[in-house]
Amino acid sequence: MSEALAASSAPVTDTSVTGASGARQFWRRLRAQRAALVAAAVVALLVLVALAAPLLTAIEGQDPTTFHPSLVDSARGGVPVGPLGGMGADHWLGVEPQTGRDLFARLVYGARVSLGVALAATLVQVTIAVVVGVAAALGNRWVDQLLSRVTEIIVALPLMIMSLALLAIVPGSFPRPVLVALVIGLIAWGTLAKIVRAQTLTLKQLDYVAAARLSGWGTWRIARRDLLPGLAAPLITYSALLVPANIGVEAALSFLGVGVKPPTPSWGQMLTAADVWYQAAPQYLLLPAGALFLTVLALTVLGDGVRTALDPRAASRLRVGTGRRREARADASGNADASAPAADGGVPLPRQDTGTPPQDAGTPPHAAGTSAQDAGTPPRDAGVPRPGTSGDDTKEATV
Repeated sequence: MSEALAASSAPVTDTSVTGASGARQFWRRLRAQRAALVAAAVVALLVLVALAAPLLTAIEGQDPTTFHPSLVDSARGGVPVGPLGGMGADHWLGVEPQTGRDLFARLVYGARVSLGVALAATLVQVTIAVVVGVAAALGNRWVDQLLSRVTEIIVALPLMIMSLALLAIVPGSFPRPVLVALVIGLIAWGTLAKIVRAQTLTLKQLDYVAAARLSGWGTWRIARRDLLPGLAAPLITYSALLVPANIGVEAALSFLGVGVKPPTPSWGQMLTAADVWYQAAPQYLLLPAGALFLTVLALTVLGDGVRTALDPRAASRLRVGTGRRREARADASGNADASAPAADGGVPLPRQDTGTPPQDAGTPPHAAGTSAQDAGTPPRDAGVPRPGTSGDDTKEATV
């Protein structure tokens, strides 16, 4: 028992040192990927804009819900008055057709809704997946079978159809952004739970977990102190890829009319109302579509960079910004320098003699060298039959 206690207490210090070293290595690998850094800067800018939406709209002097009927031409069906959809000093990105609401204000407030719903749904997914996956891996056979079957049912459920059904029956008095986040999080956690269960089963076989179990630690203490830190890398990687997927789901639900309801602005809701204005007011369609595309692209690239930084053996799916071209050029120049001829007449320099004669290509390996006593005698026949002789004659000749 004393050896088990020593083995379980020793890795505690090593784990802190290794964790700090691993964090430094992660940041170094992430900084080496220019595409991931650019994506991180874009994501940070989007989050800053979403958080500062009230300040930005106050500087502009507008809000996302006020109607401006005088800024739209009712005779033409509600087309904004003025060039470029009514852009100007008072309305930086123009106004919305038919209503005249400020487009910049609705765009930045829509960023708050889209990013907030996606992050909240991801948090719900990760929480449920960790609880179910760890419980299935640490429980007995019946608990594991039950939770695994429930997880498979959740994975098999169609996300969009179930979301449409749940959002259609919930009363309208319930806060819609919170409801959308809960629906997405409660339906789409199955795949992450399977990953957590598989990773936990792998971590259970490690020596420091066995030492902690022998020292008398309880199951949930082992899970909290030893297993959850080991699950951090795959959870961070998969969560970074879940956020853009959840943004797309929220936009799709709002586009179908069951997501965030007016007057609360949302990028998907703006796309729903802009599908008939792409010719008369193209900025009304292009601005939310471009913001949605940029956000999903930046989060996807950042998630790929995080995945590659946490697992260097995994190749990046990107073709640019990962440093692979620089490494390839360095390897090519190194090979060219190694194979380049010498400067004196283009004749390569002879290899230095190491004192050992090269092995004859036609001589068997076991007959290639001789001992010090037989240095002046030809090598002894190794028993290889000559043409025209049999194996027995060869044995007699070699005796």
